[in-house]
Amino acid sequence: MNRPAIPRPLEREILVEAGHRCAIPTCRQTPVEIAHIVPFSEGREHTFDNLIALCPTCHARFDHGEIDRLAMQCYKANLSLLTSRYGDLERRLIQHFVEHLQRTEIMLSDSGYFLISYLIKDGLLQAPTPDPVFVALDAEDDYQKYALTDAGVAFCAKLRAAQQIQ
Repeated sequence: MNRPAIPRPLEREILVEAGHRCAIPTCRQTPVEIAHIVPFSEGREHTFDNLIALCPTCHARFDHGEIDRLAMQCYKANLSLLTSRYGDLERRLIQHFVEHLQRTEIMLSDSGYFLISYLIKDGLLQAPTPDPVFVALDAEDDYQKYALTDAGVAFCAKLRAAQQIQ
């Protein structure tokens, strides 16, 4: 079937939304392709809500039904929420915890507090508590321990399982 090319500005929006990486949180590989969540043959148009960035492997898995449409719609909805609410460092921390569900703590310098403040405000990360055992030698910043809250653990588990987050 002949179909019109995805307009370059729309393609750019999709790539920026996913950070030029696969939109599936447990993958995040590069390079990526633009995929239609509802096949073009059914919708007959290119729309932001129906397009998602996927690596070639995940795209093939989706096309072969190994990843279902409902999961793909959840990945898209979650991606939109994450990119509109959280900054780059916050998204990277979420990604780290999604990939390593058994890890629930991380050490960050004091200067990083403001870069992750929405995770704290949203109750996903516990406010820093000093660790008396850890001492930063020859460093300008002190380091603090940040821990996922129960809500943060559930949030990351939902992302990993392709369940829609709120």
